[in-house]
Amino acid sequence: MTHEELEEAVPLYAAGALERTERQALEAHLLSGCVSCHTALKEFQSVAAILPFGLSSTPPPRTLKAKIMAARTPAAIAEDAPEKTEPKPSLEPGEWMNHLFPPESASSSWSFGWVLGFAAVAVVTVGAYLAWTSYTQNVTGSAAVQQLQAASEDQTKKVAALQQQLEERDRTIAQIKEELQQRTADSTELKDQLIQRDAELEDLKFQFASRGGTAPAPRGPEDELAALLRVPNAKAVSLNGSDMARQASGMLVYDARTKKAWLYAMNLPECPNGTTYQLWAINDKPVSVGTFHMDSGDTAHLLVGRVAEFSKAKKFAVSLEPSGGRPTPTGPIYLVSQS
Repeated sequence: MTHEELEEAVPLYAAGALERTERQALEAHLLSGCVSCHTALKEFQSVAAILPFGLSSTPPPRTLKAKIMAARTPAAIAEDAPEKTEPKPSLEPGEWMNHLFPPESASSSWSFGWVLGFAAVAVVTVGAYLAWTSYTQNVTGSAAVQQLQAASEDQTKKVAALQQQLEERDRTIAQIKEELQQRTADSTELKDQLIQRDAELEDLKFQFASRGGTAPAPRGPEDELAALLRVPNAKAVSLNGSDMARQASGMLVYDARTKKAWLYAMNLPECPNGTTYQLWAINDKPVSVGTFHMDSGDTAHLLVGRVAEFSKAKKFAVSLEPSGGRPTPTGPIYLVSQS
């Protein structure tokens, strides 16, 4: 019989419904050590043991025994009789269970239970150790994280404090700069006021002298130029010689606030009789500033006051005009400033 056929015969063997030859073949197969058949046999035997409890009791008919006995012929009885040469019958199904699955002794059962208990204790111990190790690592890691967070918060507070200090220093520096600028402006204004008062004082001195008072000592051209150069907002303009006098040059210094100007000319040709040099301030149209003659040393200077056109002028020029000057330029240009 094949393994599949023997496996299919296991339920019938558990129920005691196999023929002798089939039972012997299955028993030999079980003795060979087939694990799957052993397992199936135990399961089916446990089921077969409780099957009778699920059946209802039905008494057989009274005539059943007579019918069975009458049906047995002498030939059938002879066929069912055992032969003398037949080998010793095999173990019954219940005996095979004890043979295949002998009951365990108390000592072996106790040993097995001890082994299981020891294994359980070992598993619990290892699990507890692993749990403790994991807990310790988690606690250590949490402590390290908290320390890092505390250090980070401390550094953040320090940085914020430094930023606040820097902002306060910036505000202090800006305030100091503003105060210095204000003091510089006040100092400049005070200096201008002093210069204005000096100029007014000089005018008063000349007015006093012209009215019969003691005349002040006359000032030379250099003194006039030095006084004008001390004015903080004074401007200087260079004048260059034209084609009429290439060697000539000049410098014009003027203060738009006091409306005073001083012209210093050099190397201009000597004025012919009946002529004079005239200075022009040019904006949209030329405006006369004053006239002058050359000195014996080929230099000339002109001090002019109260001229409003200086602050608006874009260019300055010197021309040769008839004596007394003209309202507009009529003669050749000798000096001219750059645009």
